[in-house]
Amino acid sequence: MNETLERWSTRRAFILAVTGAAVGLGNIWRFPYITGENGGAAFLLLYIAFVLLLGLPVMMAEIMVGRAGRRSPVQSLGHLAAQAGASSRWRWLGLFGAFTVFCILSFYSVVSGWSIEFLVISINGGFVGASPAEIGAGFDAFLADPARMIFNHTLFLIMTMLVVSAGVAKGLERLNNLLMPLLYLLLLLLAGYAATTEGFGPALAWLFLPDVSAVTPLVVMHAMGHAFFTLAVGACALMAYGAYMPDHQSLPRAAGAVAVLDVTVALLAGIAIFSVVFAQGMDPGEGPGLMFVTLPIAFAQLPWGALWLSIFFLLLLLATWTSSINLAEPMVATLQGMGLKRGHAAAIVGLAVWLVGLLTVLSFSTLAEWRPMFGMNAFELVSTIPPEIFLPLGGLLIAIFAAWVMPEAAARRALGVGPGGFTLWRGLVRWVAIPLTLVVLVAGLA
Repeated sequence: MNETLERWSTRRAFILAVTGAAVGLGNIWRFPYITGENGGAAFLLLYIAFVLLLGLPVMMAEIMVGRAGRRSPVQSLGHLAAQAGASSRWRWLGLFGAFTVFCILSFYSVVSGWSIEFLVISINGGFVGASPAEIGAGFDAFLADPARMIFNHTLFLIMTMLVVSAGVAKGLERLNNLLMPLLYLLLLLLAGYAATTEGFGPALAWLFLPDVSAVTPLVVMHAMGHAFFTLAVGACALMAYGAYMPDHQSLPRAAGAVAVLDVTVALLAGIAIFSVVFAQGMDPGEGPGLMFVTLPIAFAQLPWGALWLSIFFLLLLLATWTSSINLAEPMVATLQGMGLKRGHAAAIVGLAVWLVGLLTVLSFSTLAEWRPMFGMNAFELVSTIPPEIFLPLGGLLIAIFAAWVMPEAAARRALGVGPGGFTLWRGLVRWVAIPLTLVVLVAGLA
């Protein structure tokens, strides 16, 4: 297949698209609870350091490969490997990435559907005046109701695939240009509201005054893993976006802007969430249930709680929507590379993801006791192994390909920097990012 003719229309459109890809459950759901479980500020500082040393260089590598190849991930890897005289098997990395995002999207769509359910309940004032026991029981009842879960899973996936089927300019770019500014506006509104609560000061102290004694090897490992996860690297999804990158845009500046915007979302979400949690005297280390149980309990006791909780779940829905589009794009691009029209490819991907997602839905009810591998049910398998093992493995291979295999001239052109900048980037990837990624992978396997 020849080079793709599609491009992001502006530099801003590319930055918003990649930011939309990176910002999602990792920032608004996973970051707050994993920060809560790992001691607050100590984890936060390590996370930011690893974004710079690990996440950002690998993200640049992945975008660079897509920009140099100007094809689907499978074809870009095969084309560049052929130029370098390397094995054609490198193209299988693109298929591995597509399989990874397929697994992730199958549970991502289900969990994102929860935000639809909770948004509707919040708008209707369903949490106002409810006791903690009632809110917890309501969440459990929702998980045990396959019909409601399937409806929300289906609705969210239709929202996602309709945008992807519309293409780069009319679909992905148009939606990101609308939703990303709205997402930041909602975040600022929530952070401004948090500043009026009694928990604002304690939340800032807990997030930004580190306790060195809280740093353990496990905290370091979690910070490394989350820095990798939050930037959406390792699945060739950003490689697909890089293929549409404008020719004259600075890749390092764009990637740096995405990293800053991504971390900003996590910080603002953390401030908003922990201010409310501390205002109600609740434990910030509540784990994954922090968003869907702890937050509704906390907001239910606050003035205008229904309004602010509705804004929060709208924010979550927008963030997961833009991320799910990023997850679907490389799969659709791969099928397009095989000759399918975009609309047909999107329909096939959507149907396949929907079917596999039913296993996640039923793992909370009918299939709760079905544990096919490693003592895990379907939801635990797809929400653990792909993010913690497949993504680091994909990121490791992408980094090796970009820094050691692909032709240096092509890499230099795609990166768009001078000799000194290229040497710095390649050294950082070869001797810092690759070893750290290997550590993340080994930790995931362990």
